[in-house]
Amino acid sequence: MNATPARPGLVVVDVSLNMVACNADAIQILTFPDNPEKISDLRGWLTRKIRSCLLDRQSSTRTSFVGEFRSAKRMHLCRAFPLTAGISPSYPDSVVVLMLERKSPEHFTMEEISKRFGLTPREQETARLLGEGLTSKEIATRMNISPNTVNSFVRLMMVKMNVSSRSAIIGKIVAPKE
Repeated sequence: MNATPARPGLVVVDVSLNMVACNADAIQILTFPDNPEKISDLRGWLTRKIRSCLLDRQSSTRTSFVGEFRSAKRMHLCRAFPLTAGISPSYPDSVVVLMLERKSPEHFTMEEISKRFGLTPREQETARLLGEGLTSKEIATRMNISPNTVNSFVRLMMVKMNVSSRSAIIGKIVAPKE
């Protein structure tokens, strides 16, 4: 098994969303599970893929990119960095650099966790503070409630998450199954 972390894919597109350049990691992310060597017009194929998968069609702005996208069974994050003129005479006037990263468990938000397990807002807050390593008494002070109420929230979360300890709650939050 490869122990090195996945490197981000980098893609440069012009204002018309034509691919200008990309690294090998971006090619691997965008073409997966297909073999890029078997794609005859790779640049054109990647440009179409960028336009179909990374362009946010629900945004009111002219060119906006999605925050997340699926490549086969994997979820990836997409961050866009616009660059303006002055880069190089051979580059277009303005380009956008897209950084593509595999979504790892630490990228899961409390909103996703709470939706998955049906946590209330107060349970979410309790879970977040548990994750910070606070005791029930410290959580009670922060939330302005009694330690018994904190313990009730913890027991309810244990039932909802089907676990039997506080550390198992944290485990479900830190490493949810994809």
